[in-house]
Amino acid sequence: MKLSDFDFDLPDELIALRPARPRSSSRLLVAGPASVHDACMVDLPNFLRPGDRLVLNDTRVIPARLVGRRRRDSSRESAGVTIEVTLLGTRTDGKWNALVKPLRRLKTGDTIHFSDDMRATFISSAEGVAVLAFNLAGPEFDAALDACGSMPLPPYITAKRAVDEEDRECYQSVWAERSGSVAAPTASLHFDGILLKALEARGIATSRVTLHVGAGTFLPVRDEDFREHRLHAEWGEVREKAALEINATRNSGGRIIPVGTTALRLIESAATGSGRIVAWRGETDLFIKPGFGFQLTDGLLTNFHLPKSTLIILVAALMGRERLLAIYSHAIDSGYRFFSYGDASLLLPEA
Repeated sequence: MKLSDFDFDLPDELIALRPARPRSSSRLLVAGPASVHDACMVDLPNFLRPGDRLVLNDTRVIPARLVGRRRRDSSRESAGVTIEVTLLGTRTDGKWNALVKPLRRLKTGDTIHFSDDMRATFISSAEGVAVLAFNLAGPEFDAALDACGSMPLPPYITAKRAVDEEDRECYQSVWAERSGSVAAPTASLHFDGILLKALEARGIATSRVTLHVGAGTFLPVRDEDFREHRLHAEWGEVREKAALEINATRNSGGRIIPVGTTALRLIESAATGSGRIVAWRGETDLFIKPGFGFQLTDGLLTNFHLPKSTLIILVAALMGRERLLAIYSHAIDSGYRFFSYGDASLLLPEA
C-alpha cells in the first residue's frame, strides 16, 4: 500500500472557508460497512444508541499566529523586517517551538517585537523549526498572546481570506477548557448546546479527555512509503474519571465513539491492550494506519480530510481503504463541504 492509494480529486469549491451556522446545522454523512445516509448534525442522536459514549477533546486553541518586527540594531533595514510566527508548542525548558517566515532572516540573538509588551529572542533552528524564548510567561504571556495573536487557521483557508474576530469563536469547541492546541479538533466544532441536550436526552453519555493538537498532525506525508512517516509528539491526558466512564460503558455493552481523530489517537494510546483504558498522561506520536488493532474505538465522528494525509490514513485503518474512498466519492458527488470548517461524517465499521 502506497501514499498515492489515499489520493482523490476534490473540487476547490468544496473546501469550506466558513463553518455552518448554527454549528449543528452542518451536514452529516453516516456510513456503515455497506450503507450511506445523508443527514444533518442535529440528527446525530438518531444514529446512536442509548448507552453509547462520545469521547470529547476539551483542549482549547490558543491564538498561536503572530506577526512581529525583527530588531537587531538601529538600522532602518533591520527594524523593518516583518516576521511571521506560528507557535507549535512549549518545550520542557520553557521556550517555544515555532514555524517562522522568513527563517533565513533571523540570526541567534535577534529579537522579534510583537507588541509593546511581548517580544521573543531567536535561539536556534533545526529542520525548519525555530526555538524562541519569550520575555513573558504564565498569565502575563497568555494575556499578551490573546491581545496580539490570531487563530491559526490552516493555509487552505488563509490563502483565500484573512483570519478575523469571528474565527476566535468559530475555531473553538463549546466545551474547550484546557489551553494548549495550535489547531482545533475540528469534529468538535459541529456541537452546540441544543445538540448536547438532545444527546443527553437520548441517553448518550460523554467523557472529556485532553490532547493538545500540534501543527505536526497536519504536516504533509512526503514519502510514498507512508509507513516511514513520523508524527510529532503531542501532549495528552486521560483523567481517572474518563477512564472509569469508558470502561463502564464497555462493560455494559455501549459503544465508544471518539469525536475527532485526536480523541481517538489519545484513547488508543492509553489503552491497556485488553480493550480497556487506564488514566494516562504524557506524549503520544501514535500513527494509526491500516492493520492497526483498535482496542477501544467502535466508531468515529470526524470531518472530511485532506488527500494523502495522516488523518485520511487513520480513517482508512478504521473503515478499510476501498470503503473509505467510496464514502468520499459519495461525499464529493453530494456536495459535502470538506476540511476544518466543513461537514461531518459518522463512521461505524460494524454498524
